[in-house]
Amino acid sequence: QVQLVESGGGLVQAGGSLRLSCAASGRISSIYAVGWFCQAPGKEREVVTSITWSGGTTKYTDSVKGRFTISRDNAKNTVYLQMNNLKPEDTAVYYCAVLMTGDSRYNYWGQGTQVTVSS
Repeated sequence: QVQLVESGGGLVQAGGSLRLSCAASGRISSIYAVGWFCQAPGKEREVVTSITWSGGTTKYTDSVKGRFTISRDNAKNTVYLQMNNLKPEDTAVYYCAVLMTGDSRYNYWGQGTQVTVSS
């Protein structure tokens, strides 16, 4: 199993920045990728970005390209989401999740952290 603890959410004005952190523990050696997801009120959870644990290959949804950056620090078992030029539509609960090697879906999730962007 893997345990995930997120931090770094908060309230920020439009155009501002936040950095989210996702600290992992447990079966770290079996992690294939880490993803960040968001869920806005009344909407389904959707993927924002992901990064492979070993190679660092990244993917971004179109709405955050050029504004958000995912990175990892393997020594600290932590993945970061740098969020710049935030917009009110970025307001959501953000979750990190882990895709384990050999699995086809993200099976381990953090508790979520609220990001609120005011206009």
